[in-house]
This record gives sequence, structure tokens and C-alpha cells, in this order.
Amino acid sequence: MELTERKLKILQAIISDYVKTAEPVGSRTLSKRLDMDISPATIRNEMSDLEEMGYLTHPHTSAGRVPSDKAYRLYVNQLMEKPELSIEAKRSIANELQADINEFERTIRHAARILSRITNLTSFAVTPTRNDETLKFINLLPVDDNTVVLMIVSESGEISNTALKLKRPCKPENLQLLAKSMTYNYRGKTITEVLRGDIIESFEHNAEAMSALSQDIMPDFMKTLEDMLNVQLYMDGLTNIFDLPEYSDIESAKSFMTLLDQKEDFLQKVVGRDDGVIVTIGDENMDEQMADYSVITATYTVDGKTVGKIGVIGPKRMKYGEVTSVMEYLTENLNNSFKLEDREIKKLEGGGNTDD
Repeated sequence: MELTERKLKILQAIISDYVKTAEPVGSRTLSKRLDMDISPATIRNEMSDLEEMGYLTHPHTSAGRVPSDKAYRLYVNQLMEKPELSIEAKRSIANELQADINEFERTIRHAARILSRITNLTSFAVTPTRNDETLKFINLLPVDDNTVVLMIVSESGEISNTALKLKRPCKPENLQLLAKSMTYNYRGKTITEVLRGDIIESFEHNAEAMSALSQDIMPDFMKTLEDMLNVQLYMDGLTNIFDLPEYSDIESAKSFMTLLDQKEDFLQKVVGRDDGVIVTIGDENMDEQMADYSVITATYTVDGKTVGKIGVIGPKRMKYGEVTSVMEYLTENLNNSFKLEDREIKKLEGGGNTDD
């Protein structure tokens, strides 16, 4: 059976109507909305053909039809239109992400929050693994006699700030000397190399005069590097599901929350997805728990290198065109925020604490 132009137009109208209303679409309703001179009887015949071809399903409690996974896939691949974002939405994304340019983790969390707010769906963001992340410089900034901030800056521009408690007071000049020694020993080394201990011995020799201080700092320094290696999953907009008809009953809402509560499992599903803007619908997710959902992910880059993912999960009845438009614009701005900015690094180095 051939998928004619008329069938495609009817199918597109059914999908559009169902996405808006969450109600099965009947032939009479469709005949009033289609800009075609087609009788309800002809539409019924076409809908029957579409059902036989696997593009529509027929709920037992309704005379109307709803799109199948196959229909949504056809829609995403061939039929959907991606609307231009409003000036307000573009301005909101650009301004809010630019504000957090120097805070990698904070920016990723904020991006997920923006995505959830604009799409009204549950969003998530995954930070990258950083096995190959190369260290640029290390600083130790005194807060008070027993508290310092450990600042680690990578070649990609990522900055990690960690507050540390010292066992004994330390003079600022000693912190400065230790920071210089750490930068000298670790600059140009990957996090993995440092954690393997390949160069700790040489560092301890250089810092022998401040062994007590280094004993305070080094365990926290290594722990911070380990944390930088860990993939993090951030979620936002979990309560958005309660505004959707698909989750109006307690069991559906509970299943959705249970899926997202299993963060390690969900993280593995997301990390393994291909790069670019990827849409998976229902059974395409290759996981029984996710068969009732659609997932859209996009990758973001740091200085042009693909490193992490951001996305949404929600019902198959999703505004795919609008959501993908938002995600494309969001990741474009995210990528711009994470370009290596020499002026920002120089600003941080300008304090004079990180010279060789």
C-alpha cells in the first residue's frame, strides 16, 4: 500500500492535533480542520489504511486514532517543521548562559534549567569524562587562617573551585609558593596521569620545606581531581510531568519518577547515545522502561571538542520541532560559552600566583 500525498497530509494533521490535545482524533474533527475537499467517509478510509500500515493505533475506548511510534518517526524524519525561536527566548538563553561562562558545572546545571523552563519538559545534562583533561595551573586562595580555596584550571578553560579546611594556619606566602610548585609539576599533565602518581614524588621533593602544608592539601587535591573525572547527571523540571495528561494517574507518574530516580542506569543510557541531535521514540530506546517515552539529546562542546550531552525526556506526544529548535540554539550558545577564552585565563593568571 502506498503512502500517498493525501495520506501524508492526513497523518500530519492527526499528529499535530494529537500533540496539542492528547485526545484521539476522529474523522469528523479532521475533516473540519483539513484544508482539503475530503469527506469524513474518505478520511475514515484513509485512516483505516494508515492504521493497517502501522502509522495509527485505535484505542478501544474511542472512535478516534492516535499516532504510533512509526508515525512519530516519519514525522520527525520528513514532516516536522522547526519554528524559529522568539526573540525573548533567544535573549534569555544567550544572556543567562553568558553570565556563567567561568563556572562549568554551574553553567551545565543552568542550561538544563533553561531547557526545562522553555520546553515544559523534564530536562537533563551530562558532564563529560575528563580522562584526557590537561591541567593548566593551580592556585590556592586564602579565605581565613584555616580555609583556602583550591582552584584548578584546565587547558580547555574549565575551572574547579573547592574550599578546603586546613589542620593548622598557613601563611599566604606559603600557599603562593605551594601553588607555584604544584603548577610547575602538574602543568601539561592529564588528570589521569596525576592520579596514577607518576609525578607525585618529584612534587614532594620540591615541596619538602612545606611538607606539613602539602600533607594537608594533597589528599583534597587528589580527591578533587577524582571528582573532576566523574560523569555528573543533572536533572530539572521533574514536576513538569504533572501538567501532562499522560501522567495524570498515579501509576504513570510513579513509573516516570522511578525511571529517573535510577540515575546510574539512566546515565548509562544517555551517555551511550550518538553525538548530534538524536531523537528516539518509544521502543527505539531499546529499554522496556523507556518504551512509553521519547528522548531528545544534543551534544555540546568545549573549544570545539564534543564532551557532554543535554536533553529532555517526556511523552511520545511531544512538540518535536519546537524542542529540537530550542536544543539547537541552546547548545550553540553553550558551545560559545565554552570556547577557550584566553582573556579569561589571563585574567585569572594576572594575580601573579601562578608563574613558573
